Amino acid sequence: MKDWLDEINWNADGLVPAIAQDHRTGRVLMMAWMNREALALTAAENRAIYWSRSRGKLWRKGEESGHVQKLHELRLDCDADVVILMVEQLGGIACHTGRESCFYRVFENGAWQTVDPVLKDPDAIYSHVGTGKPHEH
Repeated sequence: MKDWLDEINWNADGLVPAIAQDHRTGRVLMMAWMNREALALTAAENRAIYWSRSRGKLWRKGEESGHVQKLHELRLDCDADVVILMVEQLGGIACHTGRESCFYRVFENGAWQTVDPVLKDPDAIYSHVGTGKPHEH
């Protein structure tokens, strides 16, 4: 039997884009990257685990912020090169800026406009990790 992970068209770096969506509303919360291990662990643990390109290591979403993403469904696109995670976003905040979604800017009148409010100050979210700066992206 073929390993389900072998069906993924990984990029040259062994990664696949992963889009997290709210399982109830369908709102896109964020986009991150997964390697084979991250995707396998996500399926096994039923929570989002990504690959941090900047830190070169696995990143369990919410490990610093507490904003865990509980997996409800995993989908693969027609070209097998993008995955969607239908998640429950614990705490209601997916973005390291303290917003519900990382997609909080809309292009209007020739410029990017911020349209979603900060729900919690990032300094308050990440202050317990020492620097007060987000490390999740």
